[in-house]
Amino acid sequence: MRESMSVLHRPIVSEKTYALMDAHVYVFDVDTDATKIDVRHAVEQAFGVKVTKVNTLTRKGKSKRNRRTNRIGRTPDTKRAIVTLAAGNKIDLFEG
Repeated sequence: MRESMSVLHRPIVSEKTYALMDAHVYVFDVDTDATKIDVRHAVEQAFGVKVTKVNTLTRKGKSKRNRRTNRIGRTPDTKRAIVTLAAGNKIDLFEG
């Protein structure tokens, strides 16, 4: 089993994810090699909650052009995990 802090990078903060928090759904930026089982164990270990469902999606990096040298580069690929918690569980990300 992997270390929880090597799997979870940061929570995703946006208007859409704030709306999902009312339904006990949280979104995290995770390691690109992490599996759903790794994410489940990492969230349960880091926050002490019960996870019912994990959905993942990989976002491909964009192509970027360097204005000075006119070379094409890429931003890195990222992976997000949408974690649904059991009823009664909550993660206090932004309180206190």
